[in-house]
Amino acid sequence: MSIQARNNVRTVGRGPATMVFGHGFGCDQHMWRLLAPQFEGRFKTVLFDLVGSGRSDLSAYDTDKYGTLQGHAADLIEVIDEFAEGPVVFVGHSVSACIGMLASTTAPERFKAQIMVGPSPCYINDGDYIGGFTRPDIDDLLNTLERNYLGWSSTMAPAIMGSPEQPELSVELTNSFCRTDPEIAKHFARVTFLSDHRAELSQVTTPSLILQCSDDIIAPQSVGQYMHRTMPRSTLRIIDNVGHCPHLSAPSASADAMGEFLRQLES
Repeated sequence: MSIQARNNVRTVGRGPATMVFGHGFGCDQHMWRLLAPQFEGRFKTVLFDLVGSGRSDLSAYDTDKYGTLQGHAADLIEVIDEFAEGPVVFVGHSVSACIGMLASTTAPERFKAQIMVGPSPCYINDGDYIGGFTRPDIDDLLNTLERNYLGWSSTMAPAIMGSPEQPELSVELTNSFCRTDPEIAKHFARVTFLSDHRAELSQVTTPSLILQCSDDIIAPQSVGQYMHRTMPRSTLRIIDNVGHCPHLSAPSASADAMGEFLRQLES
């Protein structure tokens, strides 16, 4: 099976460097449609679907391989090796931010920088660490998802999207969740929400932008502050936005923050 078919890889634009975009849970590469085109004049852009999402080859989804985020990180490195040219900037939303982080610690020579949109290395509160959820919260979320995935999607998607002044975005995210194979979604949700990659943060040598929203129920500001303290070459930028998907609800502010980070990186 080719990497292109496995991950539904699409390349657009041209430039001396490559920007690779990874989407979040229940989504696909279409979610980057408002942000990725703003960088096509400067970068070759690479968009792909995580295996199990979008138009990826669903038959390639292996619960053992993808029983940890490292399986997706290995796929990401293969996508970069196959399609990237020149220095690589990886832009990852939510769980893909963590996937990119794992890939960058495995193969740091392949990454010039990473932009982490709404990242979280651990969703569960632990002592002084405030991830935003208690373990019973996460257990309830996963149990509800197991019992009634479509109902969970209809309830959770609007809360995740936020942006009440743009209700069409909540509808879009709900539909995206509902298009995802329920069995794959249940497995991936458990892997995502029970993961804990705080120990890897101090190992990241890649310059990293942590891009967070001012009000995000999935990744509160406490998470970004913790990551910024722990990651040695990180920049924290908080934009004024309600929700977990600023690349859709605040694309201009997101692009401005990314551009500023990249200019500082090059100076």
